[in-house]
Amino acid sequence: MSREIHYSERMGATDALMWNNERDPMLRSTILSVMLLDGPPDEQRFRQAIERALVKVPRLRQHVVLDPLGAAPPRWEVDPHFDLDYHERRLRAPGAGSLRDLLDLAAPIAMQAFDKDRPLWELYRVEGLESGRSALLLKLHHSVSDGVGMVRMTSSLVERTREGRPGRAAPEPSVLEEHAATSAFGEALRALRHRAGENAALGSRALGALRRGAGEALRDPRGGLRRMNEFAGSLGRLLRPVSEPMSPLLRGRSLAIHFDALEVPLDALKRAAKEVGGTLNDAFVAAVLGGLRRYHAHHGIAVEELRMTMPINLREEDAGGRAGNQFAPARFAVPVGIADAGERMRAIHARVAAQRKEPALALTEDVSAILLRLPRVLAVDLFGSMLKAIDVVTSNVPGAPFPVFASGALVERMIGFGPLSGAALNVTLFSYDGICQIGIASDRAAVRDPGTLVRCLEEGIGEVVAVC
Repeated sequence: MSREIHYSERMGATDALMWNNERDPMLRSTILSVMLLDGPPDEQRFRQAIERALVKVPRLRQHVVLDPLGAAPPRWEVDPHFDLDYHERRLRAPGAGSLRDLLDLAAPIAMQAFDKDRPLWELYRVEGLESGRSALLLKLHHSVSDGVGMVRMTSSLVERTREGRPGRAAPEPSVLEEHAATSAFGEALRALRHRAGENAALGSRALGALRRGAGEALRDPRGGLRRMNEFAGSLGRLLRPVSEPMSPLLRGRSLAIHFDALEVPLDALKRAAKEVGGTLNDAFVAAVLGGLRRYHAHHGIAVEELRMTMPINLREEDAGGRAGNQFAPARFAVPVGIADAGERMRAIHARVAAQRKEPALALTEDVSAILLRLPRVLAVDLFGSMLKAIDVVTSNVPGAPFPVFASGALVERMIGFGPLSGAALNVTLFSYDGICQIGIASDRAAVRDPGTLVRCLEEGIGEVVAVC
């Protein structure tokens, strides 16, 4: 039985850093989910589903309020002017209403900045798709949640059957209270108290770590020194700025995004992974890297390694705990030049395993809290130096293993598009009903021939699937 997710008053340090990065539009962190339906959802039922989600997920009615002194992370407060009609919008698909037309419609929506005075989400109902289909586009700021959290947050919008639950009760009125208005002086005092509490907690954890380190040093001086050096090196790797991408091809950066989508049976990737003693994620990443090897070769470039960011999920298995982002951003070089797909999967498995053991990743929130104390301009510049030289981001998000319905309409496909945040390419795998839906977001300045890239990625998937 999963615990109820706790929604705190203030952003966590990692969430706040993502919010601060909005100062640089190239570092925007918007998540977009595309749900393709076999028809239009029932009007009344869908509206009630949204209202239930607003009750179940308080964050959907809260907006961001900055601390006047900058002494504490931003607060989440109920938006006193919340207007559901602003967040739920209706569009008509352009052209013939194909999937290509839908993705071309979705890309500029994902590029647009949020209204920072309102809750950080938008939901678009798209009508007029081919064969009577419709679509839902859910846009969410990454400071609200990561991809795994987004799946949980949107569970209120879908049902297990087309008919839904008969006689389902209307949503209860909200139990959230608006933040009591106080003076700027009062808010400053609250922020300072929060900062003092954070400092005390950080100090306590640091003191505990020092004590444990001192005890280990007394028992095993050489081992203790080795572990201290390992942690220092790990922290350096986590924060090390890089000046340019490793790819000689994927170098351009802009604010323009292009969306593509592929799909592959989940069992096919799992069988390939099992053949080499790997995981689904190993097979997925190997397919992406195989496609990128082919893409570079198409342009007459041989590349051995690329720099990749991969979020490592830190959530506990029972799905409870706090809301927001709970992942560590592993940033490391990955093998691209290995032609054999099985060997490539084994190499990726080893590198990902090494990343999961990085000592500094477990302290991501504490490191973020320290970075949050830097002047905002400096912190944004630091993150820009870390992120704009990333060649590719990969993310693997598990979805429902069975079909779901949106107010009477079957959800045929769920495609997730992660943010570029300065990278050339983001490839996100979302598994739904036995199919791996692969969303490809590319910077138009880095990938000028997205059709070629998609063909190469399809061939990379074929290489991996053919292992078994």
